[in-house]
Amino acid sequence: MNSENIIKDKWLETVWEKTEKKMKAQSSRMGSIIPYVPENGRYVDMGERNITWWTNGFWSGILWQMYNATKDEEYRKLAEQQEERLDGALNKFMGTDHDAGFMWLHTAVANWRLTNNEESRLRGLQAATLLSGRYNPSGQFIRAWGGQHVNDERAGWMIIDCMMNLPLLYWASDLTKDPRYKTIAINHAYTTMKHLLREDGSCYHIAAINPDTGELEYYPENQGYSPDSAWSRGQAWAIYGFALSYKYTGDKEFLDAAKKVAHYFIANVAMSGYVALVDFMAPEEPVMYDTTASTCAACGLLELADLVTEHEKRLYSEAAFKILHAVSEKHCNWNEEEDSIVQNGCVAYHRENEIDLPIIYGDYFFVEGILKLKGMSFPIW
Repeated sequence: MNSENIIKDKWLETVWEKTEKKMKAQSSRMGSIIPYVPENGRYVDMGERNITWWTNGFWSGILWQMYNATKDEEYRKLAEQQEERLDGALNKFMGTDHDAGFMWLHTAVANWRLTNNEESRLRGLQAATLLSGRYNPSGQFIRAWGGQHVNDERAGWMIIDCMMNLPLLYWASDLTKDPRYKTIAINHAYTTMKHLLREDGSCYHIAAINPDTGELEYYPENQGYSPDSAWSRGQAWAIYGFALSYKYTGDKEFLDAAKKVAHYFIANVAMSGYVALVDFMAPEEPVMYDTTASTCAACGLLELADLVTEHEKRLYSEAAFKILHAVSEKHCNWNEEEDSIVQNGCVAYHRENEIDLPIIYGDYFFVEGILKLKGMSFPIW
């Protein structure tokens, strides 16, 4: 083993040891609450504020990852409590949307995969059916947001985020041998390539499509700097999402799409110390980082590394390592008395109260990324 690998391995063991301690301390005091963003150093219960909130599955994802890695039964018990609480969202038609994958892949589907829990299997299939019900046949896409409201002007909106929710549909098809779920996922992925993926590898966040004809109408304002810019978390969703669609289908067009976005992301993040800016096309000032885009992209790059040739593998795995290392060295809070690890996340470029925050999905992807590097991750997607 050369000296470079020894240094990497030492860093990895150190950061995993700190992660274990932090997660153990945090889970012991949190009980069954569903976290989102800490307030004064401690999580409050997002489940009480909004049980249908799209991030409500990520803490369960961390718990299942930690359970799989450590076999500590406390993580399993807490994850099961979280899953039961989300029945309040699963049985509440108003408020469920395109993010069903984020909520139930990390809860019910993870539980089913690890324990064969029958109730979890049924929850996952119900969630997949809700997600598939958002499919627009005219435009061949899964609509974003809303859907239960009269005169909703967003009836034709699709977003890049949804690529990460498609594994719920792939799973449902594999489980039931019913091709409808998978067909919807594939059609949505192709429409995403058509309307959201640019030639240079950057992505639009949102496309507004005529819900009756399926024709592209315009690109709305989004969570990035502008409709035509490159919101970094959107790029991260695309890397990981297209890689996963290739994993489930073997369709090389999805692999090529993932590579294209990955190369764009790597080239840009290399210019900012391997921590992503909120938007790669925003003005140079003010400098705004999004660690959640960084950790998600790192996981997507590691997924991609497992799907390509040995020659290509090093490019993606090295970039992922550099991103996770940079985040751990510059943007992590290891104080066991305070909740959350990864700091300096961002929800949206123009929302002053939603920048420079620790956000639960930043932690999820950090934990997943570290476990991927250790060869101990659970394939939650």
